[in-house]
Amino acid sequence: MDRRRMMYGMALASSLFKPGKTRAATAKPAILGGAPLKTEAFPSWPITDDLEDKALLKVLHGGKWNRGNGSQVNRFEQEYAQLMGAKHCLASANGTSALLIALDAIGVQPGDEVIVPPYTFVATINAVLAMSALPVFVDTDPRTFQIDAKKIEAAITPRTVAIMPVHLGGNVADLDAISAIAKKRNIPVVEDACQSHLAEWKGKKVGTFGTLGCFSFQASKNLNSGEGGAVLTNDSAILDRCYAYHNNSRGKSAPGYDFSYVSRGLNLRLTEFQAALLMAQMTRLSKQASNRETNAEHLTKQLKEIPGIRPAEHYDGCTRNAYHLYMFRYDSAQFAGLTRAKFLKALAAEGIPASGGYSPLNKEPLILNTLASRGYKRIYDEKTLQQWRDRSGCPENDRLCSEAVWFTQTMLLGPRTDMDTIATAIRKIQANAAEVARA
Repeated sequence: MDRRRMMYGMALASSLFKPGKTRAATAKPAILGGAPLKTEAFPSWPITDDLEDKALLKVLHGGKWNRGNGSQVNRFEQEYAQLMGAKHCLASANGTSALLIALDAIGVQPGDEVIVPPYTFVATINAVLAMSALPVFVDTDPRTFQIDAKKIEAAITPRTVAIMPVHLGGNVADLDAISAIAKKRNIPVVEDACQSHLAEWKGKKVGTFGTLGCFSFQASKNLNSGEGGAVLTNDSAILDRCYAYHNNSRGKSAPGYDFSYVSRGLNLRLTEFQAALLMAQMTRLSKQASNRETNAEHLTKQLKEIPGIRPAEHYDGCTRNAYHLYMFRYDSAQFAGLTRAKFLKALAAEGIPASGGYSPLNKEPLILNTLASRGYKRIYDEKTLQQWRDRSGCPENDRLCSEAVWFTQTMLLGPRTDMDTIATAIRKIQANAAEVARA
């Protein structure tokens, strides 16, 4: 046995046979015909009770289903703003519409550039493209899975009109560094906090640091109404612009049959049914967030002991991670060369669902095809587009996309023993990694 294999074996033995580790960690993996560790499903989502039934029936029988005629949307906006520590909240049809509203409110136009991360859901980029602006990608910090704030300033040009960090997976981007750059350059910040309900930076809720903060209430989110979104701001004038844009160009004070229009806009309103669902779901939000946080901390302590598993870190300023996702990096070299794809299959066989997360968004055909379109070529000359291509390499993100593993937020809502089972499953796969790789 060569020295490298010997060191691998010693590290593996150290991770598996510390006091408290069970025999289950060395049993035959389920993917090889062994018994799966978890046979009961993780908690389902959404979690509901008669609160949702009563709330929806009240709206149904009240006969006032749309914004303007009912009271649920207004009530939700007031309570969500209070919960988040913001002066104003505007509810919207979904998280993507919240981003559109925010970008319009700060005046993003064709020819402008918006700084974004490459590791995010495509809605972040779609909102920028919908404004016929250029998304300028800044590489990822692989330790935290967040935009690397140290690289933002170098990406700023005279065309830059906004910085749009994403608080990915419930974690928080480096808001101190981002805010300092924004202040120095006089560039507004739009926080994409669509995955980070109740996350905090130095004790203050995210979504309240920038000029605007955006949230999603899509079905997978920690606060769920099937579809829905919200924009937070502390600026009354910006709120007015947001309202008009989401209300088909009509200002907040316009009566029902006033057909005067103050600015460009769309119909991006939330319904009374969705607001009623959100009010019911909010009654459990804080407790669920605490459960996720406690379970994630317990899981992290165990996963840090396993060679080749590196849980996502927090910046020092992050005082609360909302854990919409639990994310870690997987090093196949510490698993006898077992590919990530096979590792995920082996986890699934043990009853532990996981995914490999996002692909490099800056390389998606969506971006390349849009920039090659007739419309974009009319707005941007070839020199500008070539400069964009030259600036768009994100090597750290490329590597992260090949290493990342995700667990969803529902997996953190069960008992602590579920976290033990997850960790044991990973140890079990590692102990048999060479055999799994050959299978």
